[in-house]
Amino acid sequence: MAKPKRLLSFLLSCFSWYLISLPSPPYPGEEFTQCLREKLPSELVYEQSSSSFTDVLGSSIKNPRFFTNATVRPLCIVTPTDARHVQAAVLCGRRHGVRLRVRSGGHDYEGLSYRSSRPDEVFGVLDLASLRSVSVNHPESTAWVESGATLGELYYAVAKNNSRVAFPAGECPTVGVGGQFSGGGIGMMMRKYGLSIDNVLDAKVVTANGDLLDRDGMGEDLFWAIRGGGGESFGVVLSWKIQLVQVPPTVTVFSIGKTLDQGAIDIVTRWQVVGPSLPDDLAIRVKVQGQEALFLAVYLGTCRSLVATMGRRFPELGMTSADCRSMTWLESAALSFTTLANIGTPEEVLLNRTGSMSFSFKVKSDYVRRPISKAAWKDIFSWFNMSGSASGYIMLEPHGGFMDSVPADATPYPHRNGVLYIIQYLVFWEGDGGTAPATAWLDDFYGFMGQHVSMNPREAYVNFRDLDIGQNVVVDDVDTFDGGEVWGERYFMSNYRRLTAVKAAVDPTDYFRNEQSIPPLL
Repeated sequence: MAKPKRLLSFLLSCFSWYLISLPSPPYPGEEFTQCLREKLPSELVYEQSSSSFTDVLGSSIKNPRFFTNATVRPLCIVTPTDARHVQAAVLCGRRHGVRLRVRSGGHDYEGLSYRSSRPDEVFGVLDLASLRSVSVNHPESTAWVESGATLGELYYAVAKNNSRVAFPAGECPTVGVGGQFSGGGIGMMMRKYGLSIDNVLDAKVVTANGDLLDRDGMGEDLFWAIRGGGGESFGVVLSWKIQLVQVPPTVTVFSIGKTLDQGAIDIVTRWQVVGPSLPDDLAIRVKVQGQEALFLAVYLGTCRSLVATMGRRFPELGMTSADCRSMTWLESAALSFTTLANIGTPEEVLLNRTGSMSFSFKVKSDYVRRPISKAAWKDIFSWFNMSGSASGYIMLEPHGGFMDSVPADATPYPHRNGVLYIIQYLVFWEGDGGTAPATAWLDDFYGFMGQHVSMNPREAYVNFRDLDIGQNVVVDDVDTFDGGEVWGERYFMSNYRRLTAVKAAVDPTDYFRNEQSIPPLL
């Protein structure tokens, strides 16, 4: 029996050595990262083992809630400097089964441009921060702007070329152009000139096949879809050709606060009707926090004209010439309208790409199509006395004007004619301790507001992304139409189906995907 035992031992040792000598199976994504190393300059690819990976990942994150040890992080970050780098990254990803998420400014409210909510997902990030040039055509009053530019950089470049033109987009200067345009782009000039996407003339996009296409090449269906259909669904939009709009040499702003004792409830109730019907040169938004309503205005005209208009149309606010602050449009873009204490803020602040990482936050949104009653506003103000509300507020932004003249299906953004205003709900907290009471207050308050806002569907704004309203359902590695419909009809209403048809035509295998990306209609 000794010889058979020795023989068996010998065979087992040989087999063990054979197993040890076999090459180790590749870790998920290894072929992808190897492909990137072969196709791209090494300084453009940051793998998790890189000493700079964490710094690059955090470079444009605006919500520290998604920058913790529990955050599902990308396999690597690619920082392209031209279109060929983006094409190579997409082709490597397709070839080796690794999806890419695309980040321009990092403001995605759920962090989906740089993280996943699915713990087992392997993905890479395309960070477009190095693609941020702005090229202005003065005679045509147009510009090409790359997706990695911020709104502040866009505003600054345009105004420094010609101070009498500007572009209608959002108020936060660190928001990336790519994300803003992909979702629509509301802002203080939308009542005069529409959304950002209403002023986009052309674009350059890299598709899931790695093709680089302009408007003529992509066709009108895809061009329609990328202007408001949400980011990370149809391809990587590298740049946008935009129509600039006229602004006067001087604009006027004001900031007027009203407490409950000063009639805040009556004035807000009245604003709901007046705000959307004012001359389209004037936009007044309202911030409600604590027991105060703050009325924040931008008027494309002089103080004298504004005082006259307010006296006729909105005397309840009691605005006078003493409330006026006159400045250039660019100076108004650099000013924080939550207070006039920042008058004189240098325009160069618009070039600062970094935002505060002091507070985590959660956001929700609603659209209002019929005025909320005075009695209901009394109840709304009472919510700001409850536990968890200390760092919460709502921002009301008026529609009307130009917005009423655009059909709901002209772009994917459907919240047009009949919308009085949009509500943005925000709550902030510092560290981990405030998470539960702050978000619980927001959830309860949002639930209460359901009876006062749009219904069937309860509309929401895709750029105020909220995963609570639904996430995609994946079947056979493809998002399903029915799974996306839960949230898709709230963001896009009847435009959702057309968006899924475009997706099926340009990306049927669902390569560009996140938790709320458009699924293909298969």
